[in-house]
Amino acid sequence: MRKLIFPLLAASVLSCADDPKPKPSAMLRLEYPNAEYQKTKMDIPFSFGKNKLAKSIKNIKFDRDNGSFGIDVEYPALKGTIYLTYKKVSEDNLIKLITDAQNLTQKHTIKADEISEQPFINPEKRVFGMFYEVGGNAASQSQFYATDSINHFVSGSLYFYAKPNYDSIYPAAVYLKNDIKHIMETLEWK
Repeated sequence: MRKLIFPLLAASVLSCADDPKPKPSAMLRLEYPNAEYQKTKMDIPFSFGKNKLAKSIKNIKFDRDNGSFGIDVEYPALKGTIYLTYKKVSEDNLIKLITDAQNLTQKHTIKADEISEQPFINPEKRVFGMFYEVGGNAASQSQFYATDSINHFVSGSLYFYAKPNYDSIYPAAVYLKNDIKHIMETLEWK
């Protein structure tokens, strides 16, 4: 009997403390540095303002058969990458390039809650295009294309290194959406 009373007595003495208080709900707070941009200096047919938070672009893929370039703007701290593709415009491929870029965005309608389009026009630099924001658990939250309608066409997509969960990646998606818009705004053809 003593063996049973002693543990009960010890537990009641040790557990006499303040009443437990529920902890308030908390939200994950992710803070990213203010974006600082620098103009890219690469041997490709265009330049743009790249966020200093992104890694240096060292690997540029070039396809000699069709003259296209692939550039990955990687953000390790945000676990995401903006994939840029450049293609030369010819007399008969501009409509196909635009249609392909639009179709890529529309493939996300299965998982997307919404897709909003924002036209982009900069007549001074001859940059015309469309920015797409994809809401929901789609694989890519932001996409765009831009062209001068004569010689150059660039498309870009944002992807994260994780299974899409919109609530979890939302802060990073907003940060990188602003970077994509900055890329479009600073795009210059060579």
